[in-house]
Amino acid sequence: MTENDYLFAWGVYAVAALGCLLVWFRMTRWMWRYLREPLRLLAAVLLFSPTAVDPGKEEVLAPAIAITALDLLLDVGSSVWRAVADLAMYGLFAFALYVLFVAIRWPLERWWKGLRGPQPQPDDENAPTLREIMQRENDEPADGRYGQATGARRLRVEPRL
Repeated sequence: MTENDYLFAWGVYAVAALGCLLVWFRMTRWMWRYLREPLRLLAAVLLFSPTAVDPGKEEVLAPAIAITALDLLLDVGSSVWRAVADLAMYGLFAFALYVLFVAIRWPLERWWKGLRGPQPQPDDENAPTLREIMQRENDEPADGRYGQATGARRLRVEPRL
């Protein structure tokens, strides 16, 4: 494998790994923030951690997760522990940096929230219910087109939780 082939293979892998990471970001976007962020970090560590293919040649690297999977699947097992150790080391560094980031971000968010002051709560007793809003919209005469009211702009109504 020439130097250009090696760089091309890493480029293709980087694009594919970014695509996988994007899909993982989309799959975890509904989760609670302090669960979502570590899972995203774990996926990034698994996808982007390199390890040496041959311990004698340090300049030839491959993705650690691929080396681990292929060595276990094909039962050659010469680089499994080195790849797992590299994954653990990169994971430890990444999670230590994440904890540091969270330790800095948390007081800053509390400070920023304190600057804005308490958010006003909607007055639940005097607010119209969803049934009343829908009744008002149904009572308005329409001009013949679906979803259009005369002079009034229709907005999407969300129920309160």
